[in-house]
Amino acid sequence: MIQITLPDGSQRPFEHPVSVQDVAASIGAGLAKATLAGKVDGKLVDTDYTIDHDARLEIVTEKSPEALDILRHSTAHLLAQAVQRLFPGAQVTIGPVIDNGFYYDFAYERPFTPDDLAAIEAEMTNIVKEALPVSRSVKSRDEAVAFFRGIGEEYKAEIIEGIPADQELSLYTQGEFTDLCRGPHVPNTGKLRAFKLMKVAGAYWRGDSNNAMLTRIYGTSWLNDKDLKAHLFQLEEAEKRDHRRIGKQLDFFHMQEEAPGMIFWHPKGWAIWQAVEQYVRGVYRDSGYKEVRGPQIMDVSLWKKSGHWDNYQENMFFTESEKRTYALKPMNCPGHIQIFNTSLHSYRDLPIRYGEFGGCHRNEPSGALHGIMRVRAFTQDDGHIFCTPQQIEAEVAAFHAQAMKVYSDFGFNDIAMKIALRPEKRIGADDVWDRAENALRTALSAANVEWEELPGEGAFYGPKIEYHMKDSIGRAWQVGTMQVDFMMPERLGAEYVDENSQRQHPVMLHRAIVGSMERFIGILIEHHAGLLPPWLAPIQASVFSITDAQADYVREITQTLVGKGFRVEADLRNEKVGYKIREHTLQKVPYLIVVGDREKETGSVSVRTRGGEDLGSMPLAQFVERLEAETRR
Repeated sequence: MIQITLPDGSQRPFEHPVSVQDVAASIGAGLAKATLAGKVDGKLVDTDYTIDHDARLEIVTEKSPEALDILRHSTAHLLAQAVQRLFPGAQVTIGPVIDNGFYYDFAYERPFTPDDLAAIEAEMTNIVKEALPVSRSVKSRDEAVAFFRGIGEEYKAEIIEGIPADQELSLYTQGEFTDLCRGPHVPNTGKLRAFKLMKVAGAYWRGDSNNAMLTRIYGTSWLNDKDLKAHLFQLEEAEKRDHRRIGKQLDFFHMQEEAPGMIFWHPKGWAIWQAVEQYVRGVYRDSGYKEVRGPQIMDVSLWKKSGHWDNYQENMFFTESEKRTYALKPMNCPGHIQIFNTSLHSYRDLPIRYGEFGGCHRNEPSGALHGIMRVRAFTQDDGHIFCTPQQIEAEVAAFHAQAMKVYSDFGFNDIAMKIALRPEKRIGADDVWDRAENALRTALSAANVEWEELPGEGAFYGPKIEYHMKDSIGRAWQVGTMQVDFMMPERLGAEYVDENSQRQHPVMLHRAIVGSMERFIGILIEHHAGLLPPWLAPIQASVFSITDAQADYVREITQTLVGKGFRVEADLRNEKVGYKIREHTLQKVPYLIVVGDREKETGSVSVRTRGGEDLGSMPLAQFVERLEAETRR
C-alpha cells in the first residue's frame, strides 16, 4: 500500500505504484485535465512520473508558481520542432527560459530573419493542434552522444560530451522531435496556447566570438491569451517610454563610445539629478545622517582587507602610480569605515550614521550596459550605520519607514520586499550569516511586513533586504537595499568601547533608498513617460510673449519666479504663440505662461498646462502659490 499525502494534509492510499496523472484523476476529472506536472517530495516531475513509495505530492496546475517556467520551457521545444519541420537540417543548440519567455539558438545554412517568424509561429500553432504526447526517456552520456550524432545534431552532442560519463541524461520526445532536457514538460503540446515569437538575433556558439555565429529566436509564452496581450501591451508601452529615446528628445543626457557606460549630463538632465539629490539630502538630514565624502581611488591593500579583492576583483577598475596599485571604488563602505576609525567611539555614540552621494565604478560587461539603467560609472545615495547588535531592529524599521515615504513621494506605491540570502561566494562563518539573516527577518516581522526570500542572492559580505517597486505599466524594479554586515567592520578594524569598557566590533548596516542615481532617474523617466511632476521637471514653467511689446514683462515674470527658486525659462522668439505652446508642450514643461497686452496691463498671467488645460488668467502671486504647493516636499 502506498500513501500519497496532499498539500492539505489529506492522504490517499493506492495498492500499486501510480503516476502523478493517476493521482490527479482520482481526485477529479477537472484536476486531471488541468495537471501540468507534479512535485513529489519537493521535486518537480512529469505527469507520467511513477510514485512507488509513500510520498508527499503537489499537483502543478496553471495556478502554481512553477507553471510559467514549465510552459515556457515546453514552448521552447515547440519552437525548435517547428523550425526543424520548416527548415530541415537546422540544428538545435540551447533553449533556456528567461524573464517573460525563452529563446533557442539554431545553426542553419543561413540566418533566420524576422520574415521567417510568422511561418515558424504558424507551424507551432499546427503542432499545438496535434496535441502530441510528450514523453521522457533516460540514456547514458555516451548513448546520448551517439543518438544526437546519429540524427545530425553535432552541437547537442558537443554539449553532452562535456557532461560527466557517469551521469544519466533525460531526453524529451514529441512526435518526430527529441531534445536533451532535465524537464519537466507539459504532458502534450496541446497545453501550449498563448505564445508569440518576438525577434531574431545573432549569438556565437558558447558565447565565444571565435566560434560559429548562430541565430537566436526569442519568444514569450503565457498561461492564457489575456496575459499574453497584457505583456505585449506592456512591451509597446515600454518602447514608448524608453528613457534613452525620451532622454534624447528632451535633451537630458547623452552617451558616446569614448566613455562606454558613462553619462554626459546636459543642463536639463542635471536639473532632474539635483532635484532628486537635494530631496534625498533632506532625508539624510531629517534621519540623523551626517554627510561625508570619501576618496575615489584607494590603495589595493584596503580592498584586499575588505574582501573585495577575493570576491569582487573582476568587477573593479585598477590604476597605478609610483609603482603602487590603486582601485577605483566599486562601493563606498570601506571608505566610511576609515572615517569611523579616526576616532574611538563609545557605545553611547552609537548608532553613527554616515551618508554619501558616492561615485562608484564597476567593470560591467559591455553587453550588459543599457542606457543609464546599467552603467560603469554611477552615484549611490549610500549610507552606512554603525550600531550595536541590539540596535539593528530599530534601525532597519526606521529605514523601512523612510524608504516607503520616499517611494511614495516619487510616485511609487506598489512595493515588494525580498531578503537576499547568503551567496556561494562569501566571506564569514555560517553562524555569523545566521545572525545577520535572522536580524533582517526579525526587523521586518516587527514592522509587520511580508517578504519573499531569495537564496544565494545576497552580497558577499552580508544578506540584504531588497525593495522592488512596480512602475506605472507593471514592471518591477529593484532599487533600495538594507544590508546587515558583521564582517567588514572586523576585517577593517572598526571598534567601539562597550558598557563594560571592552572593545567590540560594531555591526555595519549598508543602506540605499534610490540606489544608483542614474538608474533611478531612468526609472522615473519611464514611469512618468517623461511627464515628470512639477517638483522634478527640469523646466517647471515656460514664459512667453505674444508680441515683442510684452518682452520686458516676460523678463520681469521670469526673474521673479527664478528668484523664488523655480526653474523657469523665457521664450522671446518672434514666433506665433501657437507654435510656442506646441513646442513647449512637446518638451513636457508642466506650465506654460502666456502674456499679452491685457496681462501686462493687469499684472497677471495666463496659465496653461502641458495637458492642454487652460487655467485662465490669474495674478502672478496666485500662480506662485500653486507652483509652491506642487513643488513642496
